[in-house]
Amino acid sequence: MTSFMVTMWHPLVDALFAPSPLPHRWHLLLLLPITLLLYPVKSFPYLFSCPFETYYVPSRRRGESIRALVYGHPERWSNFKGKRPLHLDVHGGGFIGGLPEDSAPLCTQLAETTGAVVVSVTYRFAPRYPFPAAHDDVADALAWLMEHAGEKFNANTELVTVSGISAGGNLALGATLGAKDAKGDSIVKGAVTFYSPVSPLEYSCPALRTAMSNRALLQVDLRLPPQEKRKPPGFPSFDLTWFMLPLFDAYTEPGRVHNIENPRLHPTLASLHDLPASMLFIIPTIDFLMYEQLELVERLQSEAAEENKRKMPSESKRRIEKMVFEGQWHGWLECTSPASKCHLILRLNSIQYPRGLSMSPLARKPLNQLASS
Repeated sequence: MTSFMVTMWHPLVDALFAPSPLPHRWHLLLLLPITLLLYPVKSFPYLFSCPFETYYVPSRRRGESIRALVYGHPERWSNFKGKRPLHLDVHGGGFIGGLPEDSAPLCTQLAETTGAVVVSVTYRFAPRYPFPAAHDDVADALAWLMEHAGEKFNANTELVTVSGISAGGNLALGATLGAKDAKGDSIVKGAVTFYSPVSPLEYSCPALRTAMSNRALLQVDLRLPPQEKRKPPGFPSFDLTWFMLPLFDAYTEPGRVHNIENPRLHPTLASLHDLPASMLFIIPTIDFLMYEQLELVERLQSEAAEENKRKMPSESKRRIEKMVFEGQWHGWLECTSPASKCHLILRLNSIQYPRGLSMSPLARKPLNQLASS
């Protein structure tokens, strides 16, 4: 409860006491009513029913920790035989907020449907903590799970998948880049991202253009400021989130030029070999992040096809998929049944889970039925 209250009031605390520019302080105050309204509505039921166990994972920052919610704890699965898959979920929030409890419906259903140990983690927020703070927190949580989840939760650390919503998808992919096994392959077998920014450096600026003018880094998509970005067909002429656009850039802006080539911040720059072998991108069409996601998927599919041609028939193939939802907007799945997102994760990960572990008919139910349920 204490962590929930601290997170709910963090816009006010940061506006008053964090060493942030004055415009960020005003925007944080504008954000406060939204957090006070949405956080209790989405999270209060799970604060009392508690379908999870709370752990505080050690951070690379001495004396500090990362809050993690564990679903499918062994005490609740005492009759389950053998090791269980491990799934890490990262909540969204534009790098400026959000709660792991936001994903409680999804994580609960995913744990009950698959028998997996599902862990939802939080992280530090901008503007008080710019890049790489949130990326470090999620990477630290994943590293801790790889070392301790087998003993603590009876999890199979050789069967790890991740998912993330919006900014959480960027953080989840960033965490996979440094997670390697002894052979140099990614320890994460699959990833599902929901409408995620794969290149947060989309908000360009004069200093960035100057710094890049002498570089031959053509694969970086230097986006314009949000109000000038290419909008997809059907995007509203008036953006209801206009007042938060400066905050959405607060995580990236302080280190923008220095990190222009950093794939942790820009998964769009990551090499295929550094990413999970199976990936699914959920992309709505009424979202100004649509184009960068489609471009990333196109590149990865092309590279995966070439790599798969060189593999022996007995070797597992890379699998890069996208699902484009016409007429849907950024975050629309948060307004539907958690079964919708659970179904999408199962669509990717069913080939990773041992036979018989996906125990629910949910994975076979048509998505249009799930979305309307």
